[in-house]
Amino acid sequence: MFLHSKLRSWLTILGIVIGVTAVVAIVSIGQGMQASVQSQISGLGQDVLTITAGGGRAIGGFDGGQAVASSTVSPLSSREVNALKLVPGILSIYPIVSGRATVYYNAESTSASITGADTTLFSQYVTTSLASGRYFSAGESGEVIIGDRIANSVFKEPLQTGYILKINGRPFQIAGILSSSSGIGSSDNNIYMSEKDARSILNSSLSDSEYSSIELKVADASQVSEMTNITQAILVNVRHTRADKPDFSISSAEALAQRFDTLASSVTLFLGVIAAISLLVGGIGVANTMFTSVLEKTRDIGVMKAIGAKNRDILMIFLFNSGMLGLVGGLIGIFFGSLASYALPLLGISIVGAGPGGRSVHTAISLGLLIFSVAFSIIIGMASGAIPAYRASKLRPVEALRYE
Repeated sequence: MFLHSKLRSWLTILGIVIGVTAVVAIVSIGQGMQASVQSQISGLGQDVLTITAGGGRAIGGFDGGQAVASSTVSPLSSREVNALKLVPGILSIYPIVSGRATVYYNAESTSASITGADTTLFSQYVTTSLASGRYFSAGESGEVIIGDRIANSVFKEPLQTGYILKINGRPFQIAGILSSSSGIGSSDNNIYMSEKDARSILNSSLSDSEYSSIELKVADASQVSEMTNITQAILVNVRHTRADKPDFSISSAEALAQRFDTLASSVTLFLGVIAAISLLVGGIGVANTMFTSVLEKTRDIGVMKAIGAKNRDILMIFLFNSGMLGLVGGLIGIFFGSLASYALPLLGISIVGAGPGGRSVHTAISLGLLIFSVAFSIIIGMASGAIPAYRASKLRPVEALRYE
């Protein structure tokens, strides 16, 4: 009987352990991914707005490279640039011409993103530091700044400043090499040059007064949302489009962060609720164990009442027992949940190589999550044992002593 009771208790605890493990692992991994992506977004430039032609959402900043405007949508042009120059609160405007080109070095070739713009403003908009070399000089032509992957991973021989690359058949000298970056807005596969040079090598349908995208640096990063609304109103007027259906999109690190926060929170909540269901199932196991325990201890309850134990005493004893089942299950659960939250991302990395955006997936196990998990498991245990405990406290001593 004792062995059966002990086994039943541990099987009940196992149900709580599984539920708590799932909750801790899912929530901590979700919070870790959210923090990881937020750190990537924060590096895009909090005071920069990116305008692209087309109604779709643009993601990223200067480092990410921009898509050439769709042929079905009127591209951005000098009209928009001239109109935005009159807006107070905009420090500088950075029109961009971008596309892809074939890069040659020592009989090897690769495809890379090309970004051409005003070289005098490059250092203000790039969000990745220089690993070596220098920024562009005013009016410079025939010079490029390349990303870390282009410099160190694409060709057999690592590239250095001063080396000559051929891009779509035209020679360019490497003026600088950017540090390694990853995730959203990565510059690793990008090559930057002057707007004039980019137009000369890219097979683009853009005219000399048209651009792939436009970036704006605002004076106050805290006013990004307000400047986004002002910019949208101006572009609607200049491009003669409808405000409720614009043919352009404006993105910022702040807006991207808000969208991801909403999505990540919803996904984490949904998965957390699913995990919590298993914890509730564990609570049913506690109730079953406590009902069985009341039946097994009916005579003991009669003895306790016969020697003076009150209903409240019996109630508290059984509630304490059920709470202890929840406590033990919760403590074991947060231990295994913490292990799982670290092990699962590592397992994913071993399979796919890295986390989202090329970064490792990290977990964020907060003390609040652990305390909540243990407290919730205790509450589930006591709530599940409440009815059996109440029934035990109401047993009459004479009937309990007669129970076989």
